[in-house]
Amino acid sequence: MGYHAFENLRQHKAVLHDNVQLNSGVQLASWSNKHDTITQMSDHHTLSLYVADGYETYHKTRQGWKNGGGPDRFCLMPEQSESTWDVRADLSFVHLYCTSAHLRAIGEEIWDRNPASIQLDERTFAEDVHITQLYRQFLLNNAWGEQANHLVLTTASTLLLTHIVQHYSTVQWKLPPVKGGLAPVVLRQTMEWIEHHLDTSITLDKLAAQAGLSEFHFARMFRQSVGVAPHQYVMQRRMIKAEQLVKAGQLPLTDIALQCGFSSSSHFSNRFRAVYGCTPSAMRALGARQA
Repeated sequence: MGYHAFENLRQHKAVLHDNVQLNSGVQLASWSNKHDTITQMSDHHTLSLYVADGYETYHKTRQGWKNGGGPDRFCLMPEQSESTWDVRADLSFVHLYCTSAHLRAIGEEIWDRNPASIQLDERTFAEDVHITQLYRQFLLNNAWGEQANHLVLTTASTLLLTHIVQHYSTVQWKLPPVKGGLAPVVLRQTMEWIEHHLDTSITLDKLAAQAGLSEFHFARMFRQSVGVAPHQYVMQRRMIKAEQLVKAGQLPLTDIALQCGFSSSSHFSNRFRAVYGCTPSAMRALGARQA
């Protein structure tokens, strides 16, 4: 689907750096902007996360222009709200776009409730340590165009929307307690499914479907059973498979990248080096010399 706030920014001076629409329809976009005035009014919700600068970003109020932006501040613009912004100097930010249908789906999946509506609070230049941790850990450290990172992106969007519903909406339900991990047979089937699909884009909704659970409950129960989050486990399995294939010395490195779920050889090489301290080609060369 197309989001009005996204298209509106593209008609102004904002520079789009990265953009991805997840399986759920939630969209992420990374922007920078300066010397621009924009009015936003949308039929969807926008969560704006300030990454860098933003000190000279002003919001139009009844009392005049007010600033208060800066790194790790956030703005929440609910559907049908109208806001006008004057960006007078550098601003780098991430937008998350979603609909009320996404919020209702979160309510149904996590709390097993179906509210007629979930209205969000409008927030401007607000601070929330949990939101900051989520987007800095999950969104800023992973290339969005790399299919191997889609699991971490879907996890981040689910966690962000869950937190928004909890703390910035008309419902503000408490999270249900974790009662235990996955049943042994479900855990085994999930792990087998992961092993057979490491060459594909694995997302949280696909994993949850294998277990017959909501994304949120699956993620919590998986961590309870395995000790790490689903995206961490999947990346571990990708790297173990990659190491085995590199050392075997039979396949070209580009083929190994694809078999391990990486659509980009450079991203594969960078991730491999971060885990093993050397590039795939360096590990293969070392193995050849030792043989």
